[in-house]
Amino acid sequence: MDYGKSGAVVVGKNSPRFKDNGPKEGKASAPKAKRLSKDEMIAKLKAAAEAKKAAGSAP
Repeated sequence: MDYGKSGAVVVGKNSPRFKDNGPKEGKASAPKAKRLSKDEMIAKLKAAAEAKKAAGSAP
């Protein structure tokens, strides 16, 4: 008996299970936000830490 021929045909087995949210063909994509360099990110985090420390020490 040939078991490969029995049963219904499975349609769309290789289709993804998620919706593609990428830019569509022919449409302009949204502008990406500027990414900070490592030095800029460290400076931003240090400034935030200093501000938090100054705000926390005041009564």
